Amino acid sequence: MAQFETATIAGGCFWCTEAVFKRLKGIVSIVPGYAASQVENPSYKAVCTGKTGAAEGIQITFDPTIISYGTLLEIFWHLHDPTTLNRQGNDVGTQYRSAIYYQNEEQKQQALASKAALEQSGYYKDPIVTEITAFTNFYPAEDYHHDYYDNNRSQGYCRFVIDPKVQKLLKEYRAELKV
Repeated sequence: MAQFETATIAGGCFWCTEAVFKRLKGIVSIVPGYAASQVENPSYKAVCTGKTGAAEGIQITFDPTIISYGTLLEIFWHLHDPTTLNRQGNDVGTQYRSAIYYQNEEQKQQALASKAALEQSGYYKDPIVTEITAFTNFYPAEDYHHDYYDNNRSQGYCRFVIDPKVQKLLKEYRAELKV
């Protein structure tokens, strides 16, 4: 039986990150939700106030024999803007921050190394502000947030914000896509 691993990331709106990462081979499941909350089991409404400390994120269960944590990080870095503090596009607030919540020392070291390599590459002209911190908690979002993009593709936010991210994934990471 396969030994699955867990990754928890926040890259702005969880509708966007879920839509991107669920298309990758080796992904067993993805749950959109609230990471690093100071409030137990917060609601979407509470998280939107910015007073819970939670970030909109996703928890990914993956098979490391099919997709590595390093590949997940590479895709994470390139499919959102890790240089904007508490913001992704028009989504503004601490709940939209860029973050990696490592599960163990190995994930911490990989995240720090990948961030350093990205900074050295010059891919982004502005400094990377993504926080890399130990995982503390994760609360699943309300049911209507799950598979939001696939269930609401004609909605404006999906067409204008999420579609370009999915198209970039399809173009740049073809080898990593589910068949």
